[in-house]
Amino acid sequence: MATVHPERPNLDYEEQRVRILRAIDEVEKFAAESRKLNADMMKAQAEVGYMPRAFAFQAMLASAALLGAGAAVAKLFFP
Repeated sequence: MATVHPERPNLDYEEQRVRILRAIDEVEKFAAESRKLNADMMKAQAEVGYMPRAFAFQAMLASAALLGAGAAVAKLFFP
């Protein structure tokens, strides 16, 4: 059963239709915002999942560079 608006009990059909369409538009806006936030969250989770592998690779490269530099210095001072 439909509820009656307390201030204007006799809304005509067109006013009711406009209110319903506005409510539908608001729901669609919230749904679009929710989808956007969900996509951003999934993108951030994918980047977080990628970061440990990239960090490990960079750590290996830095270790190799330090070992190479140490070997060069050792060869320079201790021929």
